[in-house]
Amino acid sequence: MKITRFNSIHKKLNAKLVEFAGFEMPIQYKGGIIHEHNVVREKVGVFDVSHMGEFEVRGADALPFLQYLTLNDVSKLSEGHIQYSAMCFEDGGIVDDFLVYHMGDYYMLVVNGANIDKDWEWVNKIAKKFDVQLKDTSDEYNLLAVQGPESLKTIQKLTDTNLSEIESYHFKIGKVAGIETIISRTGYTGELGFELYFKGNEADAEKVWNELFKAGEEFGIEPAGLGARDTLRMEKGYCLYGNDIDETTNPIEAGLGWITKFNKGEFVASEVLAKIKADKPSRNLVGILTNVERFIPRHGYKIFSGEKEIGVVTSGNISPSLNKPIAIGYVAAEFKAPGTDIEIEARGKKFPATVTKMPFLA
Repeated sequence: MKITRFNSIHKKLNAKLVEFAGFEMPIQYKGGIIHEHNVVREKVGVFDVSHMGEFEVRGADALPFLQYLTLNDVSKLSEGHIQYSAMCFEDGGIVDDFLVYHMGDYYMLVVNGANIDKDWEWVNKIAKKFDVQLKDTSDEYNLLAVQGPESLKTIQKLTDTNLSEIESYHFKIGKVAGIETIISRTGYTGELGFELYFKGNEADAEKVWNELFKAGEEFGIEPAGLGARDTLRMEKGYCLYGNDIDETTNPIEAGLGWITKFNKGEFVASEVLAKIKADKPSRNLVGILTNVERFIPRHGYKIFSGEKEIGVVTSGNISPSLNKPIAIGYVAAEFKAPGTDIEIEARGKKFPATVTKMPFLA
């Protein structure tokens, strides 16, 4: 397994470490998932997400290349802006969802850690038709996600960059704890938060971490693991690649039609996706509330309407904020309406549930 430059810190904090995306990553710390979840919702939590991948795209055809590669309209970006997007195989299956950063004279793609090798192979295949230069800088960056209502006050102590001027899906380059950093505001929790991308060795990484925790001490700052990251994103209805979306799902059925810009011109799978949109997908990704307190829906559980199998759960857990089980899953299109009663099968039994709008937490 690979390790991030924060690995020794995680071990000193007695984090529960697991293999994730080829890295040894913290799933939780001593407080546990629910505690860390609530810290992020109420105070400020810090996630090590250095397993994420970063690709640089340069060259005369950088923009037309990205227009063809991605679903969203990259021409709408200007320097300092960030765009949520995805890319598909020719059959419409999703390769990955990711962020596009307009860095001025180049673009940076931030991709899911588990997909780095697959994504790198795919973007290089598409790039053969364009005058672009690609560079995988994934191993160069350290990445911390500082999330929660007190995140701005915490980081502001360590930088001269005015964080209140950074709007959602924008970034600035400044120094944090004396180290040059891309300070971006996207987030995967639904809370106020920032991502800190910076290069450097283990000493640099530990310096930023330690300074953050000194600055955030008065606000109740704590480390948070991937377990809380998952419950936080589920409450906001955010997709997780490998669970809710993958190469067997398309962006129209997954509710990502809003980032699929057909009016920008041809892109990979544009004709296939246009037909799916016109014909309407046969299934849709929906939110699900279960009506049994002690039942937790899990990935892979089958969904029924009476005796008819109509779909599958893709993500499920207890929502710490709502104190009830929630799930995300695909159901046949005729059952997608909020309020529709369904059942989820587990261990040979069926448990009542209801289709609901996402996000679960406003």
